[in-house]
Amino acid sequence: MWRLARDSGTLDLNTSYAYLLLARDFAATSRLAVRDGEGVGFVLGYLRPTASETLFVWQIAVDASQRGKQVAGRMLDSLLEDLPQVRQLETTITEDNTASQRLFASFARRHGASEEITELITEEHFPDAGHGAELLHTISPLHAGS
Repeated sequence: MWRLARDSGTLDLNTSYAYLLLARDFAATSRLAVRDGEGVGFVLGYLRPTASETLFVWQIAVDASQRGKQVAGRMLDSLLEDLPQVRQLETTITEDNTASQRLFASFARRHGASEEITELITEEHFPDAGHGAELLHTISPLHAGS
C-alpha cells in the first residue's frame, strides 16, 4: 500500500508503518487488490466512531497498469457489500483530483445515491504549506446489497 500511495502522485504519503497498522486495525473496512501476487490497488477506510453507519474512505489508489479497469470501483462496491450497516460513505478530495471526483460520483450513481460536497478542511488548517483544501464528499443513502 505504501508503494501504491507513493507512486500515485496525488496521495499524501504516510510512513510504511502507518499503512501496516491501518491494514491490520481496519482490515474489515479496507481492501487490497492483488494481481499476480502483487498489490495493484487499495482502499483504506474506517467506520466513523461517532457515526457507525458511515464508512469514511481515507485513501484509495490503483497502480497505473490497472487504471481504467474499474479496480477502484470494484473495491468500493466490495466494501459496501460486506458492510451492510453502512448507509453513508464519506471521503475528502482536493479540487484538483478529478480522477477521485469521477470515481466517487460514479459510485453514487451506481448505487442510486446523492453526493453532497461541502468544505471540511481548508488550506489554512494545514500546518504545512501547499496542501489544498479537502472537500468532504458525502454519498447517501446507501442500502445493503445496493
